[in-house]
Amino acid sequence: MAKLRKIRLGDLLVQEGKLSEAQLQNALKEQKKSGGKLGKVLIQMGFIQEDDLLQLLSKQLEIPFIDLRSYRYDPEVVRQLSETHARRFRAILLNKNKDGALVGMADPTDLFAVDQLGKILQATVNPAVVREADLLHTIDTVYRKTQEIHHIATELGQEMGDEDEVVLENMLAEAGPEDAPVARLLQSMFEDSVQIGASDIHVEPDESGLHIRQRVDGVLQEQTIKERQVARALVSRLKLMCGLNISERRLPQDGRFNMRVKNRSIDVRLSTMPTQYGESVVMRLLDQSQGLLSLDHIGMSERTLARFRVSIHQPQGLVLVTGPTGSGKTTTLYGALSELNTPAVKVISVEDPVEYRLPRINQVQVNSRIGLSFASVLRSALRQDPDILMVGEMRDEETAEIGLRAAMTGHMVLSTLHTNDAVSTALRLLDMGAAGYMVASSLRAVLSQRLVRRICSMCVEDDPLDVFKRNWLRAMMGQEAEKTTFKRGGGCAHCNNTGYRGRIGVFELLEIDDTLADALRRGVSADFATAAKNRRGFRSLTANALDYAQEGLTSLEEVIRISGEVEQPLDTPEQTPTETEAADIEVEPDGEKIETEAKEGEPEPKEHEPEAKEENESASAEPLSEKPSPEARYLEE
Repeated sequence: MAKLRKIRLGDLLVQEGKLSEAQLQNALKEQKKSGGKLGKVLIQMGFIQEDDLLQLLSKQLEIPFIDLRSYRYDPEVVRQLSETHARRFRAILLNKNKDGALVGMADPTDLFAVDQLGKILQATVNPAVVREADLLHTIDTVYRKTQEIHHIATELGQEMGDEDEVVLENMLAEAGPEDAPVARLLQSMFEDSVQIGASDIHVEPDESGLHIRQRVDGVLQEQTIKERQVARALVSRLKLMCGLNISERRLPQDGRFNMRVKNRSIDVRLSTMPTQYGESVVMRLLDQSQGLLSLDHIGMSERTLARFRVSIHQPQGLVLVTGPTGSGKTTTLYGALSELNTPAVKVISVEDPVEYRLPRINQVQVNSRIGLSFASVLRSALRQDPDILMVGEMRDEETAEIGLRAAMTGHMVLSTLHTNDAVSTALRLLDMGAAGYMVASSLRAVLSQRLVRRICSMCVEDDPLDVFKRNWLRAMMGQEAEKTTFKRGGGCAHCNNTGYRGRIGVFELLEIDDTLADALRRGVSADFATAAKNRRGFRSLTANALDYAQEGLTSLEEVIRISGEVEQPLDTPEQTPTETEAADIEVEPDGEKIETEAKEGEPEPKEHEPEAKEENESASAEPLSEKPSPEARYLEE
């Protein structure tokens, strides 16, 4: 490698024809105002692309250009350079051997940084040029707070000894909040969670120690601390931050607080629950600084998004968003509200809790302790002359009935329901006690959604399907399964060896037409389910997720996880009764079915005889009560 030398970047770019003299002078003026580096100023002003600049530096300095997004680094090697020095010098240690240390740098022309890194690493520095954004992201990924959390917890455990009681006020009085071990433990825990994009933090005391688990992309990642006595100090401090009763350890408590972590405003919803070894705490982290996602950015296909927008822009009716906890229902509802929120309409939302503050929307926090329930707030809200109502969740018959009546009387109502798919949502309303005519008249559309993990682009590879996956595919796709290839993540440092990085939404939209409304009005669940699945344009969650898997965005394992059960392919012939049935069904002229025992000595009806046909036809009028297949039961388990 040629010896590094100081170069004038502006003159080099002009000499290579990448920049005009006028552009250079404008950039120099802007640099004097901002105080930033010339290269960054040129990129921000749009005079040159970052990759063009880095490739030029690589050629001129005779050093390699490394794309960190595809580079397989060893996290243990990277951590040989401390996080403080890595962030200070904008550098990352990629390799170290007898020939020297390969260091990726955002600015390899910084000779002072190169010299200091050589002294710190005690090796000859061989710099390489890398993108600054990729460098900072890699630093955030590698330098987790796990070791710091463990160290502080050990220190706190030693200070507390074996005492079961913790006097938090005395501990904080002896040391400032920033220096108290429990405060530093919480700070490190929150910083680490925000750094890795965790949605929840679980603090769970156990007989063997304290488990701190963080939910990333829907999956929990665990860290165990041996000092179990730390748990009580940790929980007490969190209760103080929420304004809860720290002396009450026998009853569950809920609270919330706001904090700033790494210049981000984080809203924390906290829930405590007494367990055998102490109080378990779960915290939901809501990053207020990221803002709300619009409907254009939540992952819907163009066709589904266009149909959903038609539904929510109706002057009246009920639109439901369904899915399990953590499937993104609230994000979708807030995206819809943001689009509907104009000065021309009045919007009232009833939530538990209010997760995001929206301008111009009257948001009401439910408080069951003082009788402020969803139903009571809805009654008052209807007297406030609203155009649009958002109900956080339809939890009971009373709330559902008020919401349906509001939708029938000229209001657009948006709400959520915990169901597995769009088809079962309308039936759930009937099960809750809502009248069929009200559901048929009010319900406009149901959007069911899930979140599947996205395959890490750094370690994507072909998925050699096992026997179970192949059988599942044949059940879903028939002969097309043999022609389809799928991808998976092999696991790398970029994705913490999970094979996944980020999540993507999968949606299923069911619009209520006259046929479906008539089935709801009659209350025949079998007719509704059949008509819904055969409705033109309807595609199930599993089918849409399979599209993502075929495109290589997610793995087949994720598709199977959200499918819940094995669905029959559309071209599967209708099953006929077996010859071992011991009873046949006679149909009276009025349509009533009578189950009779087979007469002794008479031959049982064969599959092609009218009795078997009548049995199939009459069965379609009964509500669905089929037992799941063995494959379905296996997938559910």
